[in-house]
Amino acid sequence: MKIFSSDYSELNTYLKAASEWIGEETLRCFPDGEPKEYLYDLMLDYPNRGGKRFRPALVLLCCELFGGDPEDALNSAVALELFHNFALIHDDIEDESLLRRGKPALHLQHGIALALNAGDALLGLVHETLLKNHASLESKMALRIHHHLNKVMRATFEGQALDIGWVAKQTFPDRAEYREMIGRKTGWYSGRGPCQCGALIAGASETELETVGDFGKAIGIGFQVRDDLLNLTEKSETEAPSAGAGGYGKERGGDIAEGKRTLITIELLERLSEKDAERVRTILLQEREQVSEADIDWCIARAESTGALDAAADYCKKQAVLAASSLKNFPNHPAKSLLGELVDYLTIGRKA
Repeated sequence: MKIFSSDYSELNTYLKAASEWIGEETLRCFPDGEPKEYLYDLMLDYPNRGGKRFRPALVLLCCELFGGDPEDALNSAVALELFHNFALIHDDIEDESLLRRGKPALHLQHGIALALNAGDALLGLVHETLLKNHASLESKMALRIHHHLNKVMRATFEGQALDIGWVAKQTFPDRAEYREMIGRKTGWYSGRGPCQCGALIAGASETELETVGDFGKAIGIGFQVRDDLLNLTEKSETEAPSAGAGGYGKERGGDIAEGKRTLITIELLERLSEKDAERVRTILLQEREQVSEADIDWCIARAESTGALDAAADYCKKQAVLAASSLKNFPNHPAKSLLGELVDYLTIGRKA
């Protein structure tokens, strides 16, 4: 196993080192057996495409922040990365996405059945990896971590159910319903969950766990809204994202084609005339193949001209402020300054 040496000199350096470490250890989890062509090669596909890997980095940083050893957090960080790749496979199928990390989505390459099976196998690997904690940590702590990450998974599935349920039932959420969805889904999965996991391993108190959880939730929500913004504004759809850099890696305007209900949608519908708002609703309610490039371009242009994009960007900034406020309560540690930089990197797009 490669020993991770923390470098706090700059965020980009840390993220690249952490990403490399997590990437290598993630690949070690995969069985070297058959059937490779129909299972293990598919399971390895998304991990081999790269990614930011900021979620496992949050586990490591928050463990160090409260005096823990990142080596103790390795299995849990890898398990979270495996869960992330499982979720991407299923999410791409559910949303009928075309691209992931700059390449065609797995189900488009191999069919839905094989992609689903690969995703299911990844979820099983998550639990196999978490069981390794019993050999490196006290069993009581290993069990507590497993319970915690199960809670993260359940919250993610609950949020995802709301997200895709609105599309399936052709309904539009209000702001309160949207906040509930994003708080359960991305708030837990991309923020509260990994941050609390690292702090838990380090032995943080219940009060500290709540504070770091609030910090993570703000990061996760800000990250998701910014990701929704990038979906409409970023043009590097064929460039895979990487730690501290890289492109967007998903199709521009895909959220519109998929009929996603986002904060931008809510902001846009409030600002348009009834006639234009009805056109937006009609576009979002159509099947994906019925949505044209002209429809997508029209929606993006209206989101820009009405200030809906600016309003969503302002919301990201508010989440950054909330996260920074929670950060003030953390112990003095080199990891604290990196977490501060990570807030801006994830929520408002400042370079790492």
